[in-house]
Amino acid sequence: MAITSAFVLFAVIWFMVFFVVLPLGLKTQEEMGEVVPGTHGSAPGNLDIKRKAKITSLWAIGIWVIIAGTILSGAISVRDLDWFHRMSTPEVSLTDDTNG
Repeated sequence: MAITSAFVLFAVIWFMVFFVVLPLGLKTQEEMGEVVPGTHGSAPGNLDIKRKAKITSLWAIGIWVIIAGTILSGAISVRDLDWFHRMSTPEVSLTDDTNG
């Protein structure tokens, strides 16, 4: 896995986890009883982005380590995910170089 692939994988995982963490523990302005004029009552009242970004980063690093480790170890390859047999078989060398 190239460094660019690793970064893209981490970014995708980070944003997926972020969108899961974002609504957790959210209280609306209406629930808090402090609706700012000009906003909806369902607008966030206690959106603590820094805390949620830290939680997201911790979870994303853990998930990324597991996925990247699986990819780098070769335990699962792209060919393992070819359920419809659309990939060609890997080329096998017909010459035997071990006999000298």
